[in-house]
Amino acid sequence: MLVKFDMAETIINYFDSIPSHHRAIILVGGITFFWILEGSIPLFRFSYNKFKHSIPNFFFTLTTILINFSLAFLLLKSSDWVSNNNFGLIYLYDFPLWIKVILGILLLDLVGAYLAHYVEHNVKPLWMIHLVHHSDHKVDTTTANRHHPLESLIRFSFTLLGVFVSGAPIGVVMLYQSLSIISTQFTHANIKLSKKLDKFISYIFVSPDMHKIHHHYRLPYTDKNYGNIFSIWDRIFGTFIYYEREKIKYGVDVFPNEDKNSNIKDLLVQPFQKYQKPTLSEEKASK
Repeated sequence: MLVKFDMAETIINYFDSIPSHHRAIILVGGITFFWILEGSIPLFRFSYNKFKHSIPNFFFTLTTILINFSLAFLLLKSSDWVSNNNFGLIYLYDFPLWIKVILGILLLDLVGAYLAHYVEHNVKPLWMIHLVHHSDHKVDTTTANRHHPLESLIRFSFTLLGVFVSGAPIGVVMLYQSLSIISTQFTHANIKLSKKLDKFISYIFVSPDMHKIHHHYRLPYTDKNYGNIFSIWDRIFGTFIYYEREKIKYGVDVFPNEDKNSNIKDLLVQPFQKYQKPTLSEEKASK
């Protein structure tokens, strides 16, 4: 128990004051690693200019970084307040530090990611914003942070809510965000694991195939598999679904123009287009 406490304390102390360049290394290093891996074990052999495809995705990654950086003081103030006042679910009982860390990560994932994602898919104006992420026709590791600036604000708000619900101190928040970066790069990466390994991973964590199903262009698959790091939320709340990865087609059925969906200017105004109701999958529609 002492070893677990010392390890948890060491990890949290590091992330409590993690240097900005270390966070940059995690982001850039992850993209670089999975970019290379995509060339070795691709799920789909896209015929595309990988660098050209990445331009809008990197643009939105940059806007996400800028927004999160400019609002970081709110995250710091909020996490300091909940910690100083023992406010949040992790303080309901005098848990050991390592349990508080695990609970904090789980609750941040539930509220800050799963709930945010679920709401974005079920509230029409928010779906039109989130559509920017789903309109990538060739999902790869650069798609992970392809979020419209408005979505970055929405997700930041849910992260703040997650801090207040969980009571997570800033060290746990920074640890969770670092894990989230790697997880989303991994699940969006155009890589092909063995089906048995992918399925094994998906019992607890979101696997590449599990998330790729969420990027299928038609319902009901688009509105399933909302998980970010942990797949347990989809299994608990009944939003888990399986689909053969060979049948996956990326994009959104009612917004099929790949040229517009690859143009930064068009993507910036995409949330303000007229809402169009998604159609059911061919399998469902034929029944």
